[in-house]
Amino acid sequence: YLFLYFQVLKAFDYPSPWKGQQQMYKLDIGWPKIPEYFTGQTFCVAVDSLHGLVYVGQRGDNVPKVLVFSEEGYFLYSWNNTVEMPHGIFVLNTATDSSVWITDVGTGKYGHTVKQYSPSGKLMQILGTPGNAGSSLIPLQFDQPAEIFVEETGDVYVVDGDGGMNNRLLKLSNDYKEIWLTGTNGTGIGQFKIPHSVTMDAFGRVWVADRDNKRIQVFDKITGEWLGSWSSCFAEDGPYSVRFTANYKYLIVAQMNINRLAILAAAPVGSIGDCIMVNTVQLADETKPHLVDVDMKSGAVYVAEIGAQQVQKYIPL
Repeated sequence: YLFLYFQVLKAFDYPSPWKGQQQMYKLDIGWPKIPEYFTGQTFCVAVDSLHGLVYVGQRGDNVPKVLVFSEEGYFLYSWNNTVEMPHGIFVLNTATDSSVWITDVGTGKYGHTVKQYSPSGKLMQILGTPGNAGSSLIPLQFDQPAEIFVEETGDVYVVDGDGGMNNRLLKLSNDYKEIWLTGTNGTGIGQFKIPHSVTMDAFGRVWVADRDNKRIQVFDKITGEWLGSWSSCFAEDGPYSVRFTANYKYLIVAQMNINRLAILAAAPVGSIGDCIMVNTVQLADETKPHLVDVDMKSGAVYVAEIGAQQVQKYIPL
């Protein structure tokens, strides 16, 4: 009995690894080296893990719209050309080059488009009609496109609907022709209310943060067929951002209104099931994490925070 009593006392002294959650990430307080470079509202972040670069999209009057940092946190350069209101950002690395994709939800002459840039900010490709909000009847006519994911093959996935008239997921070939298009405004299977973020897992399944329906929906990348949805983890707040960890074991989801990153167990092949929350990272009040990205080499998670007007880096432990 005495032994047990001391064991109980001991349990109070030391934080036990199986009591509550074990921390999976820690904040890198040294990133970036000079936070003052963030002069607008930081909406999105993308990592070029091949070249060790981090791209940040920010909004505001007379601020550079795209900032480029090293993964160590040093500011390198910025560019501003033809970007109005960046919403989502994605870096594509191929065998020969890199490019930066930005969804622009502005209402001016550059808005309602998905654009491809060189790493230095040279405009290479425009999808959509700049300045014209579209209807879902025309595939390449966007209305506040939220985010983009590009495969190494060049196939493109766009979630079109950050509050505009479109609520859809679109797949384009590497020459920007429609392969399939799914989704209308609604709460049913395969419908969306603000599809806000898109990514892909290791098994060729496309994951969409269906923000205002408070669920994640999953589709087959080849056919566009609906495969399942996750909703039980999002009772408190809908998913804003979806990104897999570097080992594809977990899905990281930003929940903006409760200032939280949810870490969910990735679904095995063949079964979507429902979500299992493995861990959370609670951010400070009013940080408002909007979109995230993961360095597929180091595993670091970068979080674009609208409220705090900064990007923060979390390192896996």
